[in-house]
Amino acid sequence: MAGKSVVNEANEIQLAIELVNLGARLQLLESETSLSRERLLKIYKELKGVSPPKGMLPFSADWFTTWQPNIHSSLFMNIYKYLNDHAGISGIDAIIKAYRLYLEQVGCSQPDEAVLSLTRAWTLVRFFEGKMLTFAKCSECGGHFVAHSLDLNNHYQCGLCHMPSRAGKTKKIKEIATELEMVA
Repeated sequence: MAGKSVVNEANEIQLAIELVNLGARLQLLESETSLSRERLLKIYKELKGVSPPKGMLPFSADWFTTWQPNIHSSLFMNIYKYLNDHAGISGIDAIIKAYRLYLEQVGCSQPDEAVLSLTRAWTLVRFFEGKMLTFAKCSECGGHFVAHSLDLNNHYQCGLCHMPSRAGKTKKIKEIATELEMVA
């Protein structure tokens, strides 16, 4: 019996390590493992070299429906749904695998480079489970995108088919354009 609990604790530690390496916040670690807060803090500090960030987790579903986050959230959720429906993977394992595939698809070698963090991806799954968010089918491309459950989505157009006028006009791009004009 004692051997079984040692194996279980080792699995929990391994899960915590994997989650921290993917950028998980402490609240996510506490929810998905049975390890003590002190143990999780120690693991986090050991891996990252700093204390975990303080503060509340993201709690608004609105972030997931804005232009760029919506595209990334939709990609992640479609991967997650596929793994649940066709690969027989569920729970935190499905979130981890879907997040790794998401990172690969967006070309991020490090999780902190991605638009969608692991913690936001985990929160997104919770919002779907709580029926706050759902998929809306784009009337132009037929893709499935994250949308508010109570919104009317009969003629939904995704952010790829109907880009907002300011899409991609970030401060960094504007600075690069200004520098190029100076050189020319």
